[in-house]
Amino acid sequence: MFRENKSHLQTELFNTTTLMHPRTIAQLKKSWAPIYYEHVFCRIDEKKFAHLYCENNGSPNKPVNILLSLEFIKHLYDYTDEQLLEQYYFNYQIAYALGQRNLGELYICERTLYDFRRRLYEYTIQHPEEEDLIFQQFQGLLEHFLAITKIKTNEQRMDSTAIMPNIKRAGRLSLAFDVLKQGVAACPQELLPEKLQKVLEPAFKTEVLYRSRSQDVQARLEKIVELQEELLALTSNLPEIQAKPEIKLVQRFIDEQTTYDPEQKKRIVKENKDIRPDSLQSAYDQDATFRKKGNKEQVGYVCNLTETCSEENDVQFITDYVLEKNTKADVEMAAERLPKIKERTGVTDLYTDGGYYGEDLHRKAEAELNVKMHYTNLTGRQPEADKIPLTAFKIENRQKVLACPQQQIPTHTFYDEAKRKITAWFDPQICRECPLHEQCPVKIQKKKALLQFNQSALLAAETRQELADSQCRRENTSKRAAIEGTVSAIKRGHGAQKLTVRGQIKSALVMGFKCIAHNFQQLKNWFHIKRKEAREISVKPKISLPGVGVPV
Repeated sequence: MFRENKSHLQTELFNTTTLMHPRTIAQLKKSWAPIYYEHVFCRIDEKKFAHLYCENNGSPNKPVNILLSLEFIKHLYDYTDEQLLEQYYFNYQIAYALGQRNLGELYICERTLYDFRRRLYEYTIQHPEEEDLIFQQFQGLLEHFLAITKIKTNEQRMDSTAIMPNIKRAGRLSLAFDVLKQGVAACPQELLPEKLQKVLEPAFKTEVLYRSRSQDVQARLEKIVELQEELLALTSNLPEIQAKPEIKLVQRFIDEQTTYDPEQKKRIVKENKDIRPDSLQSAYDQDATFRKKGNKEQVGYVCNLTETCSEENDVQFITDYVLEKNTKADVEMAAERLPKIKERTGVTDLYTDGGYYGEDLHRKAEAELNVKMHYTNLTGRQPEADKIPLTAFKIENRQKVLACPQQQIPTHTFYDEAKRKITAWFDPQICRECPLHEQCPVKIQKKKALLQFNQSALLAAETRQELADSQCRRENTSKRAAIEGTVSAIKRGHGAQKLTVRGQIKSALVMGFKCIAHNFQQLKNWFHIKRKEAREISVKPKISLPGVGVPV
């Protein structure tokens, strides 16, 4: 049964704090604990989590603001659950941050943490149309942090990073075995023939995985696929068993990794190059996908982060995050998130790398959202250096060609709105006599000289022209570069290098905890900066004269 925690608002007359030495109290007030209590703990909206509990039955829940805070602190310091609870029991700063003025006021065990996470996970699955509860909490805390720090959000930067869940990178043979073993274990053993029962024996795994030479891998893989097919055939008339996730996983593996050969009348294992990136990568995490970015192969997910970047800000806050399968392109994630970021923060300038460039995103940001996109580079094929760029032509509203670089006016110009294609015809005789005709993109024909290009090509040319300005490129790079440090802080400082959970939803919830922890770390830094500035102001400067110090 849900109940809000308001006990921290009424403290005891005598508690641990009142018994402390005055200097110890002064040190406590300078620590992170009072900042957390006032600006995070007291700002947690527990009512949003009421749906996780029964309305009118059962014992009262453990305080949501304490359970959530334990999660934030866990990822703030990258604790294990065991370390977290030990700190909660015996670290007075943590107790103070959680509204407790005496150690040991409330006992919380590991099972309580697991149960709260399970409720969060199940509620997120049941309400896929809503922003998850952790993101809602992230958003509420961010609004408060921005309000008290007066951080400017008009300029922001965006970057993505690979996130690996708690799985091992498995080869095809190991993956096939894991899928088969789970499927066999999910079936009643009395229904299985002897050769399928042997799959669960340690000797079978040793024989298949560890005693196979590289030239035997294909044959072993085919053998496992045959056993998987036999398992599916055995359960085809048993709807209850067939509906189990482990059996469905076997069917998915066969569909993704094999093709049916009608001549041989059997399943043939696909070549590696024929397997889709979104195919099954782990028997223990069905959402993880494969991606090759540059020379690096990645299995898992991608997290897209956005943060403020105005040079006037003392610190920068993460304003948005999203975790997707790593087969999703950066430009797709930006197109989905930018309208929401604009609505919440009023961003006007966004700094990204070339992976975020796309015609649709560029047009949407500029025309619909009034957001200027700034890139550090541009992906795709580079234009020929000896050719005249499209930006050398005089073009109105990216639709009508008014003149060529030599000021020749076209005889006719046309814009195809459906295909977003711009066409212009010039006098071929004038074009033949032009000294630039060899470098010009205009194609000279018998009766006309034709210039035809897509709007996307014009947008790319305009962006390349901006990047050609060394000062503009330097500014874009400078504004965007620091987000690499934020990514590093979250991965190394808050433990996102490899998550301790599996599955996209659980991974997204954990990344939400880490982003909140990072923003609180930035809030701590802001208070530290302001205290330092206050101390500097309080110390009046003196004019130094020989032998005399005269206060101003």
